[in-house]
Amino acid sequence: MNFDEFVKSISKIKNIPLPGESAHFKMVPPFRKALLKKQQEAIKKAKQAGVVALFFPDANMQTKFVLILRKAYNGVHSAQIGFPGGKLEAQDQSLQHAAVRETFEEVGVPEDTIEIVRSLSHVYIPPSNFFVSPFLGITRQLPAFKKQEDEVEAIIEVALQDFLDDKILIYKTVKTSYSIAVEVPAFRLNGHVVWGATAMMLSEIKDLIKQVL
Repeated sequence: MNFDEFVKSISKIKNIPLPGESAHFKMVPPFRKALLKKQQEAIKKAKQAGVVALFFPDANMQTKFVLILRKAYNGVHSAQIGFPGGKLEAQDQSLQHAAVRETFEEVGVPEDTIEIVRSLSHVYIPPSNFFVSPFLGITRQLPAFKKQEDEVEAIIEVALQDFLDDKILIYKTVKTSYSIAVEVPAFRLNGHVVWGATAMMLSEIKDLIKQVL
């Protein structure tokens, strides 16, 4: 889709009620409720983070958005696909500021070129005990992406048209923290399988975009 047309359409999203759980539920792993129940006390002290679903024009003015593949490390989000962003730090004025700052740090998009269209429904991530606040944003020029070498393995540019194709919905078998293999809903994007919290956020974004296009 042409980026200028996308920007005109996306402005309508500001006035649409967020689908929230109705969108998230489409991509919820079957073990999520058990994890939430298990961490009721931890949830009260959950850390805060912000991420940006950043849309941009490619060289042909077609609309894309950016995801990142995180480096493999000894942690719960090792080698996973996600949005650029990160935890709220003491110097951050808000979660939106944290999301934009971390987007610059992880993929090199200057903070002053990122326009936030609106905030989205937050998602709780049980394994790391984070509440993540997603923001839908745009940058009006093709970014000169530069990955943060110590945290980002790869930058993934996803075409909007591919994302809106319902054929990208798949099911993936994963091993839970209980060492039980279960099938979870996921998106296949650019050859990568995206599931869990990121897929839940993407589901809400997809539902919103389809309402305004």
